[in-house]
Amino acid sequence: MEWLSAPFEVSFVQRALWGGVLVSLVCALAGTWVVLRGMAFLGDAMAHGMIPGIAIAAVLGGNLVVGAAASAAAMALGVTALSRSPRLSQDTGIGLLFVGMLALGVIIVSRSRSFAVDLTGFLFGDVLAVREQDIRFLVVALAVAAVVSALGYRAFVALAFDRRTAHTLGLRPGLTHAVLLGLVTLAIVASFHVVGTLLVFGLLIAPPAAAILWARRIPVIMLGAAVLGCVATVTGLVLSWHWGTAAGATIAAAAVALFFVSALASGVRQWVRA
Repeated sequence: MEWLSAPFEVSFVQRALWGGVLVSLVCALAGTWVVLRGMAFLGDAMAHGMIPGIAIAAVLGGNLVVGAAASAAAMALGVTALSRSPRLSQDTGIGLLFVGMLALGVIIVSRSRSFAVDLTGFLFGDVLAVREQDIRFLVVALAVAAVVSALGYRAFVALAFDRRTAHTLGLRPGLTHAVLLGLVTLAIVASFHVVGTLLVFGLLIAPPAAAILWARRIPVIMLGAAVLGCVATVTGLVLSWHWGTAAGATIAAAAVALFFVSALASGVRQWVRA
């Protein structure tokens, strides 16, 4: 027990724990819809699409969250515009914007004097540097995500399983898709400071993907994803403390490892039943 509790006796690890738990809850709400709709590639692209905005804000001394939100919104608008072309598939548009935005971000960061440090911070975050204002921001982001998920639940469900049915029911699938992109953007922007743009994808996808193997109802999937995300956060912080590894990367690795454990257990369950 002392081995488990020792890291959390330090104040900055306690703040990292709260930050990681809040990120897990936000990502559980948004990530469930990402997994159900098969938007994993889009989510990854949007996570990387924030880098130019973050880089510009860092170079100019502005607010990183504002820069990240603006860049992610531009990425979402670009994907929406390119997906309307009948001659280009959505994956093609996402791939082009993914590479273009990532390259632009690296170019901007490379113009600064602290290229290696800045780029590493953008990609991998620094969960141990979470401040109280970051936690307050995450609380607000969680509240907004919960309200959007509750109000848009019926429309999100219809869109996730049958876009034509959503249109027939008068649920405006185009607007619903835009709101869903906004929810994903909120989760990514709120989380990048804790685990970075590269690793936020792990918490956004891995816990919901692990939970969906065991649950059939969407609220249960969200709850399972939240629990698994919190477990990954605690596990990652404890292991990084004792092993001396990067905390954000260890949390993301723990989330992915939990998915594979869940997949293996689910496979064993199906084999036993058969």
